[in-house]
Amino acid sequence: MTSKAKITEAATAINEAAAQAASKGLEHTMASLKDGMAQASAGFETAHAKVKEGVEKSMKTTEDLVAFGQGNIDALMKSSQIWVAGMQDLSKQVAAAAQANFDETVSVFKAIGGVKSPKEALELQADLGRKSLEKMVAETGRLTDASLKLAEQAMAPIAARVSVASEKFAKAV
Repeated sequence: MTSKAKITEAATAINEAAAQAASKGLEHTMASLKDGMAQASAGFETAHAKVKEGVEKSMKTTEDLVAFGQGNIDALMKSSQIWVAGMQDLSKQVAAAAQANFDETVSVFKAIGGVKSPKEALELQADLGRKSLEKMVAETGRLTDASLKLAEQAMAPIAARVSVASEKFAKAV
């Protein structure tokens, strides 16, 4: 074998070895790229799932807050309705008591116009004063009790919402 043939044979062997090395390198590079793409895809899927889960939790929390706020508004409206109705009732009671007191006073003054002695007039006036004072004390006590009862009734819906809030937020913590 001549040296030219040896050189050609050696060059061919080197070319084949280089081609095999390049092929193996290309295969390794392609496999690495495929693994990298698979890992990136899995990472994106995981990130997407976490973002979706976070959005769903945020939406649920928002829905819960809106529902809770609506419950608060409903309780406030109910409380206001109770308060307004109670105040109207109390106003009517005060007006009725004032009218009765006025009627009694007019009646006494008419009676004073027909008395025969100053002593009788003084007795009528004293009796009117005593009765007025007794009615005022009794009416004040009755109105105080009714006012306290009204305040309790008007605060009941709000107290119930406070109870709901403390239960909800106790569970959240």
